[in-house]
Amino acid sequence: MRLRTRKAANRWHADQLAKCGQCGSTLRSHTACPSCGYYKGRQVVTVEAA
Repeated sequence: MRLRTRKAANRWHADQLAKCGQCGSTLRSHTACPSCGYYKGRQVVTVEAA
């Protein structure tokens, strides 16, 4: 039982998705938005228009 309990901690978890507060696109939690460059209400990455 102890072995199975230890192995259960290493199971796969899906990424937690969140919405960007600036543009509303879906992205992974705790990352800067790839479409607008904002994170926590501040612009941290400059995104150039293609």
